[in-house]
Amino acid sequence: MAQAVLAGQTRGYKDHPQLARFQDTPAPRKYIAVYLQAVHVEALRRGYSFDAGKMGRSGSVEPLTVTTGQLDHEWVHLQNKLKARAPSWFAQVTRVECPDPHPLFRVVPGAVAVWEVVATTVRGNVRKGKSHEHR
Repeated sequence: MAQAVLAGQTRGYKDHPQLARFQDTPAPRKYIAVYLQAVHVEALRRGYSFDAGKMGRSGSVEPLTVTTGQLDHEWVHLQNKLKARAPSWFAQVTRVECPDPHPLFRVVPGAVAVWEVVATTVRGNVRKGKSHEHR
């Protein structure tokens, strides 16, 4: 789906915040293909079905930077989803303090990305909106 969005072949998900990290590159479709290559390798390692024929053309790209704050945010977000949707998987990942980042990323100190949608609590109500923190 991300490849279709970056190629302009869909009307949905065009504003998904996670795509900003690829849209901000000199070659978004190439970067998403490199990202998906590593996902494919991991899927095969885990015995999952993954249609590599749908991946776009990749090649050599410079690493993308990702902040420690963004990685922490994404890890907590994933854990919260697993806790609600897949408790047995959640029990397994609680043993992992911090997973290794995707090989495309170079980790640097910093806060949650400015494009990220974060949930904040305001007077007991959860609201989602763009992060106001700086990279």
